[in-house]
Amino acid sequence: MLENLALRQQLLALHTKRPRRRLTALHQLFWVGLRRIWAGWKQPLILVTPRTVVGWHRAGFRLYWKWLSRIRQTGGRKRVSNEVRGLIFRMVAENPTWGAPRIHGELLKLGFDLSETTVSRWLRQAPRTPDPAKRWLTFLRNHREAIAAMDFFTVPTLTFGVLYCFFVIGHDRRRILRFNVTRNPNALWIVQQMREAWPYTPAHKFLVFDHDSKFGHEVVSFARDMGSRPTRTAFRSPWQNGVAERWVGSCRRDLLDHVVILNERHLKRLMVEYVRYYHADRTHLGLAKDTPAGRPIVARSSVGSKIQSFPRLGGLHHRYAVAA
Repeated sequence: MLENLALRQQLLALHTKRPRRRLTALHQLFWVGLRRIWAGWKQPLILVTPRTVVGWHRAGFRLYWKWLSRIRQTGGRKRVSNEVRGLIFRMVAENPTWGAPRIHGELLKLGFDLSETTVSRWLRQAPRTPDPAKRWLTFLRNHREAIAAMDFFTVPTLTFGVLYCFFVIGHDRRRILRFNVTRNPNALWIVQQMREAWPYTPAHKFLVFDHDSKFGHEVVSFARDMGSRPTRTAFRSPWQNGVAERWVGSCRRDLLDHVVILNERHLKRLMVEYVRYYHADRTHLGLAKDTPAGRPIVARSSVGSKIQSFPRLGGLHHRYAVAA
């Protein structure tokens, strides 16, 4: 009876009105089922080979278990969410020295339930090349109390002359330790400025400056005699002396871009006033909106308190305070 049924099924397939006779899914399902219940299923085959029927069965097997795994997930490894994965990558980027145990401990304290093996598996896929600028910034933050920097910048005069402005700045509170102006800078003059930058206090452990020819052998030797370690930045790398470079930019934006310098005396007077304003009045992003000298927050006595303004640098800037 099964043999007759198999032959009849093939005749039905031959009578289909198609240009190229293909067996439908129903025919394929019929032969897969017949293979399971009849040992002699190969004998009446005409349209297809037994190998084709076996292939249909295996394809059906894969489709069945694929569908079953999507419907229910009762076992296996728990899926790691995108939130946890992103947090692992973030911890790796922000803490290059951390391993799987340390990151796993932090995740447990945050309430995430996963194993250390899972963290280790995702740790191998995390990017391990942090931004060099961030690593350099971290180094500076950890050593800023021991770092000072010095540099020059030029200012043109009314008569098309050039004045050289020298300064020494501390990295911890961005204080200007020394500032002076000259027309002819040389090594002996720089050494004298360095001596006056630390008259009664020990010098910073690290002194950063660039490869300017004015910072010659005499300057380097005197820095070592003071107890500092002279550190030159790389060629054409002003970002390595970023604190000094930002102060030069502040000088230009706040003052020098708005005036025409007459002579050396005029520039000294303006810069002395600017350094005073910079230390006591001007707030800084790098100091959490504080000033290098420390500016206290004034408590307002009432809502209608009067606010007074005090001009600085001839009215270019102002300081505001609550009237007494």
